[in-house]
Amino acid sequence: MNYSVSHDALGTHIDWSLDAVTARMIDWFWSNMEKGFMLWHPEQHEALEWPVPVVHGNPLGAIHNAPQTWDDGRRQNIFIRFEKLEDVAPEIRDVICYPHVIVAAGLGFDREAMEKGDPMGYRIHQWQASDTGVIGKSSGIGTRRKETVEDGRIWAAHAAGEIGNWEVFLPQLYSLYRVVTDPKRNPFTDLSVDGKGRNARYRHIR
Repeated sequence: MNYSVSHDALGTHIDWSLDAVTARMIDWFWSNMEKGFMLWHPEQHEALEWPVPVVHGNPLGAIHNAPQTWDDGRRQNIFIRFEKLEDVAPEIRDVICYPHVIVAAGLGFDREAMEKGDPMGYRIHQWQASDTGVIGKSSGIGTRRKETVEDGRIWAAHAAGEIGNWEVFLPQLYSLYRVVTDPKRNPFTDLSVDGKGRNARYRHIR
């Protein structure tokens, strides 16, 4: 994995590239996170659950509970929802520049926050095929509380570990699960979008 981290007025951004990983594998991963969540960051992740499960062909609105501990030592039992693009502020959507996108909203640290559904902030992950694998960008953007550069640095260290581990396990995991053809147990959604920025729209999700 090659990557670089930058900060601007909106938040923190990681530009990254991976070898031998395809855009379809990453599309698949977001609907099947429980199958590889601890592999994604073995030192910092615990088992993932879906209080609101993914639906085959449309993961938007699904909520996962993703307990994890970052480099600052603080355990976060965070509830995260996959967002419809149109529900995200236009100035945040302006970061979308690649043709595959998922927007994850951090709702809070308990079921009350999950049920309230008011995002603390967003993580926008986007990617596209390259000659050797994929290139992409991940952005951390605070909304209820503006994230500092130090907040962004801690998140970026964690996220870069996750993204880099896709090279290690995702091709094998994706290949193994191709034998499971039941979409309830092995869902998939093509996360391609048409357009960029605030004009981006999912091609296959209605």
